[in-house]
Amino acid sequence: MLQDLDAILLARIQFAFTVSFHFIFPAFSIGLASYLAVLEALWLKTGKQRYLDLFKYWIKIFAVAFAMGVVSGIVMSYQFGTNWAVFSDKAGPVIGPLMAYEVLTAFFLEAGFLGVMLFGMEKVGRKLHFAATCMVAVGTFISAFWILSVNSWMHTPTGFEMGANGQFLPGESWWDIVFNPSFPFRLAHTLTAAYLTTAFAVGGVGAWHLLKDSTNKHARTMFSMAMWMAAIVAPIQVVVGDLHGLNTLEHQPAKVMAMEGHYQSHPDGAPLILFGIPNSAEQRVDYAVEIPKASSLILKHDPNAPLAGLDTIAEEDRPPVGIVFWSFRIMVGIGTLMVLLGLWSLLARFRGKLFEWRWLHRAALVMAPSGFVAVLAGWITTEVGRQPWTVYGLLRTVDSASPLAAPAVATSLVAFVIVYFAVFGAGAWYILKLMSKSPHRGERGVKTGEPGPIRTAGITPGPTQNPGDPDALPRNREEAE
Repeated sequence: MLQDLDAILLARIQFAFTVSFHFIFPAFSIGLASYLAVLEALWLKTGKQRYLDLFKYWIKIFAVAFAMGVVSGIVMSYQFGTNWAVFSDKAGPVIGPLMAYEVLTAFFLEAGFLGVMLFGMEKVGRKLHFAATCMVAVGTFISAFWILSVNSWMHTPTGFEMGANGQFLPGESWWDIVFNPSFPFRLAHTLTAAYLTTAFAVGGVGAWHLLKDSTNKHARTMFSMAMWMAAIVAPIQVVVGDLHGLNTLEHQPAKVMAMEGHYQSHPDGAPLILFGIPNSAEQRVDYAVEIPKASSLILKHDPNAPLAGLDTIAEEDRPPVGIVFWSFRIMVGIGTLMVLLGLWSLLARFRGKLFEWRWLHRAALVMAPSGFVAVLAGWITTEVGRQPWTVYGLLRTVDSASPLAAPAVATSLVAFVIVYFAVFGAGAWYILKLMSKSPHRGERGVKTGEPGPIRTAGITPGPTQNPGDPDALPRNREEAE
C-alpha cells in the first residue's frame, strides 16, 4: 500500500512539473499573439515604421515561446495514458472529444497560419498577412477555450451519465458539458491573466531598455502600450477573480475554506486572514493577522453572514491547506502589485513623466516575471484545492492512477527533470537574450514587400501617413528591404 501511495505521489509530482513548464508558455503566447495583431494593425493603419519594428522584434520571441509550448504540451498529454490510465478510461468518453476538438480547431488553425505569419508577408501581401496573424491569435483563444472547458468539467462535472462500468458518458446535451458551471469564470480569469502576463513581460523589456536609454522610441512605445494594458486589465482581473471566487464557493466550498484558512466555522461572520501559518494538526492558523468579518463581507457581501469551515468537511475530503493557503496569497499579492503599478503608470502618464520616472521603470522591470509567477500560483491553488479528487466529488486521485510501481514513475520523473531543464532552460535563455537586445529601426525579421506589381513599381505612402514622417511606411523597394 505504501508503494502504491508513493507511486501516486510521484505521478502527481511529475504531472505538476510538466504542466508547470507547459502552462507558462501558452500564458505568454496567448497574450503575445494578440499583441502582435495589434502592432500589425497599428502599422497598417498609421504607416509608422516603429510598429513594424516592434512586430518583427516580438514575433521572433513568439515563435520560440510557441514552439516550446507545443512541445511541452505534447509530452504532457502522454501522461494521461502512462500515469493516469484509469482516469483516461473512466473520463475519456467526456474529455476525449473535447481535447480532440482543440486539436481539430485551434491547433490546426494555429499551425496552418503560423507559417504565413512568420514567413509569408513578402509572398501574400500585408492585408492577407495581417489576416494570418489574427487567425493565429484567434487560434490561441480557441485552444484556451477547449482546454479550460475540459479542466472546468473536472471541477464542476455536469451533463454526464454514469455507465455500468463506472465510466462518465455524455448525456443528452454536449453544451451542458462544455459550458459547465465554472467554465465561463475560468476562461475569463485565465485569459485576462494571460494578457497581464504578456503586458508585464513587454513592459519589463521596455523598462529595461528605457533604463539604458530613456530616448529610445521603440522602448517608449512598448512600455506605454504595456502600461495601458496593466492599468486597464489589472482592475478587471480583480473583478473577474472575485466572481470566480464566488462561483468556487458555490461549487467547491472546501477549496475556498483552504484558501481562506478557515479550519473552524464562523456563525457570526468570518475574518479575513491576511497572513499566518496553517497548522492542520491543531486545526488553526498560527500567528494569524486578520481583519474581523472581512471574509464574510467579501464572499457573502454581509459582514455577519455565517461561513462554514473545514470542520464541516470529512478529513479524507479536505485539500492540503498549507499549499492552497499560500499559493492563493501569492496570486492575490501579485495581482495587488499589478494594480498598484498600473495606477502608478497612470499618474506618471498624466504628469507627463511616463518615460522619465526611473523608479517606475525599475518597478516594472522587477514585475516583468510577475505574471508567470501569478499564473503558476493560481494554477496550484485551483488544482491542489481540488484534491483529493480528479473529477470533483466523483473520482478520487488515488483511484485514477495507472497500476505502476514507484521506481518506474521515479525514473521517468528524473528523466523529465533533466530533459526539461536542459531543453526549456536553453529556450528560456534564448528568449531572454532576444529581449536583452534593443529593438531598432529596420528590425530584421519578416520581409514587408508586397507581391505582384506593387513590389516592382514601388510602395507609395497611404492616405493616413505623412511622407515626411520618419516612422512612415517605406516609399520604395530599397527602403522596404
